[in-house]
Amino acid sequence: MALLALTLSGCTAARGTDAKSGTAAPLGPGWSAGPVAEDATRRLAAMSLTEKVASLLMLHQPGTDAAELRTFAGANGLGGLILMGDNVPVSPEEMRAMTDALSPDPELPLLIGIDQEGGEVSPLPADLAPGAAQLQTLPAPATEDAFRSRSTLLQSVGVSVNFGIVADVTADPSSFLAGRVLGTDPASASARVAAAVTGERARVLSTLKHFPGHGAAPGDSHRSIPSTPLGYQDWLTREAPSFQSGIEAGAALIMFGHLAYPSVDPRPASLSPAWHEILRTELGFDGVTITDDLLMLQDFGLPEYADPAENGIAALAAGNTMLLSVLPANPARYGTDVTVLIGRIVEAVDTGRLTLEQIDDAAYKLLVLRGRAALSASQE
Repeated sequence: MALLALTLSGCTAARGTDAKSGTAAPLGPGWSAGPVAEDATRRLAAMSLTEKVASLLMLHQPGTDAAELRTFAGANGLGGLILMGDNVPVSPEEMRAMTDALSPDPELPLLIGIDQEGGEVSPLPADLAPGAAQLQTLPAPATEDAFRSRSTLLQSVGVSVNFGIVADVTADPSSFLAGRVLGTDPASASARVAAAVTGERARVLSTLKHFPGHGAAPGDSHRSIPSTPLGYQDWLTREAPSFQSGIEAGAALIMFGHLAYPSVDPRPASLSPAWHEILRTELGFDGVTITDDLLMLQDFGLPEYADPAENGIAALAAGNTMLLSVLPANPARYGTDVTVLIGRIVEAVDTGRLTLEQIDDAAYKLLVLRGRAALSASQE
C-alpha cells in the first residue's frame, strides 16, 4: 500500500477548473499531474457549487450502523466522516466491515478520520502501542515504531486520516496536553513529530495539531479560547520547529486550533487569515488544512461564535481547506442544520464573502486525497 507514498512533495502543479466560471483554481507545486489529478479535475468540472461546498465538510454522526452513516454522508454530499468512540464497534473486524460500507461512491471514498493519538486519546482499544507520555522519555525511534504500529491498525480497520500527531510543545505538568505532547522542548518534540509522520507513511494520512501551537497558550480549548502573549519571533523558535519538522517529513494535513496569539491576530488561529498565510509562506505548507471541531467555538458561550454557519464561513475565509464538526445525536442542540450550513456557505460565495477560486482549490485538493485513498485501497 502506498497512500502516503503518493505524497504531496516533489510533483508538478495541477489546476482544477470550475464548471460555472471556467476559471482555474491555482495550486502550489505540491500537487501532481497524473491519473488521480486528472480524475479530480474531471470530477470538479462536473460538480455544482453546492456539491463542492458539501465536499469540504467532515462531520460526525453517532452510531455503528454503516447504512445509517452512509445515508447521512451521501444525503449531505460530505467529503469525510470523523469516527469518535461511539462509532467504534467491539472488534477490529467489525470496524473494517463498517468502514468498507461507509462511502456512497467506492471509487471516491470518503476521508475517514479518527483521533488515534494513543495513550490518553485512544478510541481504538486494540491500539497497544505506547502513547505520548511514554514516548517523551524514549528515544525518537520508539515514536516511529509506535506510530507504525498505530497506523497499521488504522489501515487495517479502514481509517485513512489520523488526527493523532500532537505537535504542540509544553513542559508544564499542569497543562491538559502534558500527557499528549511528544516532546517538552522544541528539539525533542521536532524529532518525535517527524518520527511519528515517518511511522505513519504509506498507511494513513498524517495530521499535525494544533497549529500554531497549543503549548504556549495555557487553558483547555474545549472550554475557552486559550491566549498567549508570545510574540511572533519567539513563536518561530519555540512553537514552529515541531510543525516544520512534521511538514518536512511529509504530513498531509494540519489541524488549526481554537487558540489565540494576539500579537499576530486576536482571532482564534482557526479563523485567522494571518496564521494561514504564515503556515504557507513561513513553513512552506501547501497541503490540506482542517479546523479543530467547530462546535468547540460555540461551547465557549461567546456571542460572536454562536452561529455555526458563520463560524464555518469565517474558517473557510481564513484559508481552511476542510471544516470539521463533531455533531451530537441531536445537532439542533447547537443550532446546526447541515443543509442550512451548506446553503449559507454557498450564499457567501454568491455574495463575494468567499471566492469561487477558494472553493475550487479546496474541493480539488480533497478530491485528490480521496482519489489517492481509492488507489491505495485498490492496492491492498
